[in-house]
Amino acid sequence: MFALVDCNNFYASCERTFRPELRLRPVVVLSNNDGCIIARSEEAKALGIQMGTPEFKCRELLKKHNVSVFSSNYALYGDMSSRVMRLLGKLAPEIEVYSIDEAFLDMSSFTRFDLADYGQHMRKTVRLHTGIPVCVGIAPTKTLAKIANRLAKKNPHYQGVCVLKSHAEIHDALECTKVEDIWGIGRQWSKLLQAKRIESAADLAAASAAWVRKHLHIVGARIQAELQGTSCLPMELVRPAKQSICTSRSFGRSVSTLAELQQAVATFAGKCAVKLRKEDSLASMLTVFIATSPFDESGARYWGTRTAALKHPTNDSRAILNAADKILEGIFRDGMVYKKAGVIVSGFVPRKSCSTTLSLFPEEEPSAYERDARLMLVMDSINQRYGSGAVHLASENSEAWKPNQERLSPSYTTRWDDIIEVKG
Repeated sequence: MFALVDCNNFYASCERTFRPELRLRPVVVLSNNDGCIIARSEEAKALGIQMGTPEFKCRELLKKHNVSVFSSNYALYGDMSSRVMRLLGKLAPEIEVYSIDEAFLDMSSFTRFDLADYGQHMRKTVRLHTGIPVCVGIAPTKTLAKIANRLAKKNPHYQGVCVLKSHAEIHDALECTKVEDIWGIGRQWSKLLQAKRIESAADLAAASAAWVRKHLHIVGARIQAELQGTSCLPMELVRPAKQSICTSRSFGRSVSTLAELQQAVATFAGKCAVKLRKEDSLASMLTVFIATSPFDESGARYWGTRTAALKHPTNDSRAILNAADKILEGIFRDGMVYKKAGVIVSGFVPRKSCSTTLSLFPEEEPSAYERDARLMLVMDSINQRYGSGAVHLASENSEAWKPNQERLSPSYTTRWDDIIEVKG
């Protein structure tokens, strides 16, 4: 048995935890540069505010209903997530952190427990110690646990905990779950399935296994087996290595010159290099993209992107910044007004596997490689001790490309100056 514990409206709940007066008031959280709505409380959802809506398009609605609007506070959300996950780790022998607000728990050893009661115990424990409301779905497979969690959220009858154990309970849950709501079924697959009159999870579970495997391949076959009660997705106790790293940002102001874009791209490339070193990996591919605003009504829209192979797999900030600058020069178009840029590193290889195979001239290259690696280690050590950006390459400027956060809440749990004071 698997339990999926999912935090309710996580970003909005984090903001409410330290502001009790917001408990019954609609709350929304905005994306970088206070652009689009990325989190909504239940009260905000009831007003018809849609996920991903640009803030300026619903500004009047937000004012009319006195909606509390917050900038994204990722330092707060990340720390609150860590607190929730540590608590869940004490409530089950094995935990797989699936996302910032979701975790799978292994419940196979809880045969003597009433799973619904234990689910309520988990909810009360997390709420008591963090203030974050959660819902719990428990079922024989991960896919069914996802469905159970969705029912626990949508149906008040379950009081936040849904356990799917018997064949009848599973069948009823599958009947009321649309095929597009199944974990792992994307938009294209849902269109294909609906065209074949496979409308619900029950329809997919009962469909021809040969047809599913032919059209949805091995992934679809596993989803079908999971819906039928056969577990195909074990617990992942060790996070798999990343396949790519992206650092991108929408600009808080319009950018039209190559020099400004070069500084932004250099800053993002530097952040990718730092993340690469934390992964202890080297990248062999580099992608740079720049874009104008999708809301530009003048028609002057442009999305430029290009991928290039690096000379050698590397995580050296200097090599990555130099390569990114060359790519940018090739995709830059004069006369455009840019609103976004980003850098992606990919084609990862383990650092240790390349330390002695970078060149046909091993008598020269290893010493240069080791020297560069030591330099990056010194930079990272200084930044870890004195703060991010204490030492950086001259072409980087993190301060200039920070997102606009006009409605940023305090970092209550990660900054001494923001700790709440209780006065008697």
